[in-house]
Amino acid sequence: MTARASHRRNFLAGTPLDRVGERRGDARWLAAARAEGRFLPVWKGRNLVESRDRPRPVGVRAEQLGDAGLAGCPDILLGVSGNQAWFALAVPAEASPSPAGEFCDLRGIGHLLDPDEGALLAFARAMVLWDERHTYCGRCGGATSVSEAGHARDCTSRTCGARHFPRVDPAIIVLVADEERCLLGRQAAWPEGRYSTLAGFVEPGESLEDAVAREVYEEAGVGTTDISYQSSQPWPFPSSLMLGYRARPATYDIDRRDSELDDARWFSRAEIVGGACLLPPPVSIAWRLIEDWFDSEPGRRLATEADAGPWLPRRDS
Repeated sequence: MTARASHRRNFLAGTPLDRVGERRGDARWLAAARAEGRFLPVWKGRNLVESRDRPRPVGVRAEQLGDAGLAGCPDILLGVSGNQAWFALAVPAEASPSPAGEFCDLRGIGHLLDPDEGALLAFARAMVLWDERHTYCGRCGGATSVSEAGHARDCTSRTCGARHFPRVDPAIIVLVADEERCLLGRQAAWPEGRYSTLAGFVEPGESLEDAVAREVYEEAGVGTTDISYQSSQPWPFPSSLMLGYRARPATYDIDRRDSELDDARWFSRAEIVGGACLLPPPVSIAWRLIEDWFDSEPGRRLATEADAGPWLPRRDS
């Protein structure tokens, strides 16, 4: 494998915190940190921000939780920035919170956020969704209790006692392209006209390169060569780690073998900027993969040519 990693940072990556793992079991320190901390509410999978158009995270103070309808919500330690501790706040779906701000989906607003703030909100969302999905033990079905400041859950059954930690699901995402065209596919559930890079979860017993070749062949019937890593992105929808790759086509005929895609096509740069497809949201690594390929032709810049493109994703899509 040839490394092609770029130093440019993907959206939602690079959380600007010291995660202070050594403090997660320190009850005295945690009590003091909560008293002066900032809490990032997550409700129904959405993060609290000041404004949808120019979003910034809303860090709720401990003394404001009651008035905002957030008292008693479980918190999860994220880390420390300077002397400020940050916590994710798991707001139950049935609650009626009333904080200042708006709960928004990161997929729609992530690219509008400051990179550090976007990474912070992504971390909060991932931890809350993990917590909500692990209230019962995956080994015996018993109830679990929180430990390690929200970074572990312990089975309460005396005959089990398993400890569960947050996990991420590795998934490859790949742009197959030569110098002139790239391969994009669409799922039936997506907005009309949207196409994106091919992706799929890594299966047991596979290397990442094996997964790239398999997914492309299963979804589009296209063989691949020169598979190379580009960059990665945390994708907390709910708990994936997207591992971005580029590959060259070994074959070109498309055969949607597993019927997972509604369509798959080869697109030239001219077709893309001409409106032949709606691209994935700029917050996603899929956009980054397409942009890097598009910009590899001298004199071309997707970000510049996108300004006038009606094919860009809507902010809330």
